[in-house]
Amino acid sequence: MSQEDRSARGRRGRGRGGRDERLAASKVVVKSAPYIKRKIPFFEVLDEEGLQIIENNADTILEEVGIEFRDMPEALEILKQGGAEIDGVRVRFPRGLCRSIIQASAPAEYTQHARNAERSVQIGGKNTVFVPAYGSPFVYDIDKGRRYATLEDFQNFVKLAYASPSMHHSGGTICEPVDVPVNKRHLDMVYSHMKYSDKAFMGSVTAPERALDTVEMIKILAGDNYIDASTGRPRTYATSLINANSPMTFDDTMLGAAKVYAENNQATIITPFILAGAMSPVTVAGTAAQSLAEALAGMTFVQLVNPGAPVIFGSFASSMSMQSGAPTFGTPEPALVLYTMAALARRLGVPFRSGGSLCGSKLPDAQAAYEAAATLTPAVMAGVNFVLHTAGWLEGGLAMGYEKFIMDTDQAAMMETLLAGVDLSENGQAMDAIREVGPGVHFLGCDHTQKNFKTAFYRSPITDNNSYEQWQSEGSLDHAQRCNARYKKLLAEYEAPPLDPAIDEALLAYIQQRKTSMPDSMV
Repeated sequence: MSQEDRSARGRRGRGRGGRDERLAASKVVVKSAPYIKRKIPFFEVLDEEGLQIIENNADTILEEVGIEFRDMPEALEILKQGGAEIDGVRVRFPRGLCRSIIQASAPAEYTQHARNAERSVQIGGKNTVFVPAYGSPFVYDIDKGRRYATLEDFQNFVKLAYASPSMHHSGGTICEPVDVPVNKRHLDMVYSHMKYSDKAFMGSVTAPERALDTVEMIKILAGDNYIDASTGRPRTYATSLINANSPMTFDDTMLGAAKVYAENNQATIITPFILAGAMSPVTVAGTAAQSLAEALAGMTFVQLVNPGAPVIFGSFASSMSMQSGAPTFGTPEPALVLYTMAALARRLGVPFRSGGSLCGSKLPDAQAAYEAAATLTPAVMAGVNFVLHTAGWLEGGLAMGYEKFIMDTDQAAMMETLLAGVDLSENGQAMDAIREVGPGVHFLGCDHTQKNFKTAFYRSPITDNNSYEQWQSEGSLDHAQRCNARYKKLLAEYEAPPLDPAIDEALLAYIQQRKTSMPDSMV
C-alpha cells in the first residue's frame, strides 16, 4: 500500500469515529416535509409536434375505435348524457369531448387530507408524493423467504411507511392479507391505515360496497372535519386506484368503485395497466396513445358523475419478454412512455401518477436495485406527482419485500435531495469558504464546513462506506442483511400515533357490525 493510500485511509478512519458513534448517528431521523416541492425542471423527450401526434391519435381511438364500459348500464347512461355515442357496451367519444369535459372541472391540484393535518399532501403541480407498493399477495424477507401475506404483514408495512420520512403516504393494499376473507379484509386494511399511521391513505376498490365502507369509515375518522364549510363538499381523505382493463375496457367493479368515490368527492387514479406487446402495441407511441385514450375516457366518467371531483391521470406501462411473456422492468421503453405521459398530463392540466421502484427480481439483490433505480429515476425526472410502488416491490409486483422496502425508502430519500435542486443562497455559494481556504489547502477545518457538515450530504442509514477491515469486523454484512436489521429496528422502535379513543371505538364498532352482516367469502 502506498503512503498516499495509508494517509487517505487514516483520514477516513479518523473522520468516521468508532462503531458506536456510527450506530448513534444512524438513529438520527431528519424530519421530512409532508411532500416534495420540486425545484428542478421537468425532463422532456417529445417536442410540441410529437405530443400533438399522440393526442391526435388518442382522439382517433376514442372517436373511431371506442372504449368498452362493461356490465354497468348506469355508466353507459351517464356517458350518453355527457355527449358520448353508445353502441352496446362500446362507447365512442366525439373528437375533443373528453378533453373539454376534464378541463372544465377536474382540479389541477388538490389536497388529500390526513388525520394529522401536518401530514396532508398536495397532489399535482410541481409536487411529488412517494407511496408504498400495492397489491402483492406474497411477502418476502431473507429470514423466512417467500410466503403468503397476512394481516400482521400488512400492519408491519403500514408501520414501516409511517416510520419512513421518505414515504409521504401510507398507501393502500400494500399486501393482500390472505388470512382474512376477501369480502372482509378491506375493513381491516382501511382500519390499519387509520390506526397505525396518521398519513394519508388509499381506499378499497374491489367492489362498490367496499369503496362505500371506506367512505363511511372516513366519515367516522374525520368527524366534523369531513365537510368543508367553505364549499359544502366533502374534504378529500382518500386517493384510490381505478385500473382500466386494457386494452380499451373498463369493468363494473372499477366503474362502481370510481362512482362511489366521485360522488363523495374522494380522489381516483384512473390508470391503464399495460404490458406492452400484450395489452397495447409494442411501440412507445402506440402505447402512449392507447394509454391516453383509456385515461381520458375514465376521467371523463368521473367528471360526469361529479364535476370537480379530484382525479389523477395514471399510467402503468411495462415492457415484456417476447420470448416468455414475462413482464420486464427497468428497461428504456417504459421510461420513454412515462416521460411522454407525464408531459401529456401537464398539457391536460391534471395530476399524474406513474413510476415506482419496479423490478422483476425475486430477491433484494443487484437486479432488484438497478431495475428499481431505472424506474424510480424517470418518475422523478418526469415530474410524477403520485409515485405509487415507491417502496417494497419485488417479483413483478407479486411480492412485497421487507428488505426491498428499506432499500427503496433510502433511494426515495436521495431523490428528495435531488428534487431540492441547487442551493444558490449565500451559504450555498460558499464564497466565504473559498476565500478563507485559498489554493492548495483542504476545506475540512474551515468555518463553512464546520457549520454545514452534518447536513451537507445525504447520509444513508444502510449503505456501508467503511474500510474493508471495519466492514469485516462488523460481520461482513451485505446490503440485504443491513436492510433486514434496519426494518426490524424500525418495527421494534415503532410507536403508534395517538388516535382519539372514541373514534377508535366507533371504527371498531362499524367494522364489527359490517363483518357480522356478511358471511365469509373468498371472492
